[in-house]
Amino acid sequence: MERQHITIIGGGIAGLTTAIALKRIGRSVTVFEAAPTIRPIGSGISLAPNALSAFGALGLSEALQERGHMLRTFHILDHRGRTLTRTSVPEEVGPGILCIHRADLHAFLMEQLEPGDVRLGRRTVDIHQDAHRVIVTFADGTQHRTPLLIAADGVRSVVRGRLIPGVSPRHAGYVAWRGEVEAPVGMAGTASETWGPKGRFGIVPLGRGRVYWFATTNAADDDHRLAQYRVTDLQRHFAGYHPAVRDVLARATDGTLIHGPIQDLPAMAHFAHGRVLFIGDAAHATTPNMGQGACQAIEDAVVLAHALRTTPDAAAAFRAFEQERMPRTEWVVRNSRSIGEVGQWAHPLAIAMRNRLIRQLPPSFGQSRSARINDVRFEPLPATLTRGTDARHTSPDRADGKPGNDVAHAAPSGSPVPPPARAAGPEHGDIHHYAS
Repeated sequence: MERQHITIIGGGIAGLTTAIALKRIGRSVTVFEAAPTIRPIGSGISLAPNALSAFGALGLSEALQERGHMLRTFHILDHRGRTLTRTSVPEEVGPGILCIHRADLHAFLMEQLEPGDVRLGRRTVDIHQDAHRVIVTFADGTQHRTPLLIAADGVRSVVRGRLIPGVSPRHAGYVAWRGEVEAPVGMAGTASETWGPKGRFGIVPLGRGRVYWFATTNAADDDHRLAQYRVTDLQRHFAGYHPAVRDVLARATDGTLIHGPIQDLPAMAHFAHGRVLFIGDAAHATTPNMGQGACQAIEDAVVLAHALRTTPDAAAAFRAFEQERMPRTEWVVRNSRSIGEVGQWAHPLAIAMRNRLIRQLPPSFGQSRSARINDVRFEPLPATLTRGTDARHTSPDRADGKPGNDVAHAAPSGSPVPPPARAAGPEHGDIHHYAS
């Protein structure tokens, strides 16, 4: 049976990792990315053990770890700098959490592909499909026909907007700023997230004497006043926070400040729609509170490759993919949203109650959540990919040149916040493309 060519819309983390995984199983792929040029974009991103395990299935985990900084312990503090909880990744789970600059991750992914695999400046504006093919129309009026299409074009997916117009991003109730600075003295190896009445502030080491930081505050998604904030405004906003927060903001500059609302997607009825499959943020965008946005996209890539390798019929493979991925990603989205809601509490009495509860929780509480996310192993994919060395086509994660939600937070997924009711469906260990 002839192996059908696969087109991927979106050259971010989801699209590039999927291209690598599909080439591993011998599929020919083309990635179309809206951005016309290569630009260093975004700030830090964290990859938890589950994502590193998925990269391990591609034979890339160890090489990738050399590009960033490994982190094993993460602290949550109150706004005065007192520890609320400390979460660690057990050695038996993996090497820890990889903190890496987004541009470095994109460059690494592009090194695994051939120069012709990614085509820049191809902004999708319309899509149609029939029983035999998918027709993609680009902004320049050209069209591309393909038997199968993977939509990896982010939380504001154009493909999703055309095929499923009723599914739109929902605002989480807060906005974020983020940036990267030279590490203050004593901070290069320490990661923390501070929860206080003005919002949250995270500090995560990137290695090489740099840290990335993020800050959140409650706001409507259309609050234009906050969109105009400069570093001096943030310094005033977080003036009552402990010295580490103030030290980081003292090193921040307006030119590197990134601002945006925090969003996720409500659960979709299906990821597969005929000859089109949604992955990554286009399918299950999550708030960044569990550090799982990019991680789940990377899992998508490996699970999809396994499904297409073992199931000859593409439609059946797409259905198998969504049966495996939907319960897990829905659980992540729901739990991450819950953590964010509790972390953003602003009333003094609510904060005092929350902080007291967190301090009293046993370590096993956070560990169980962390295990559900991180304690996974993926079956290796065959190493049939011919790797390129040209990273000139590296593209940002979204068509508008802004990073996705996943750059904001890097907390281990075991953050000690009471979760909502557990999702029905398989646990991570029950998904058959994860090795036991």
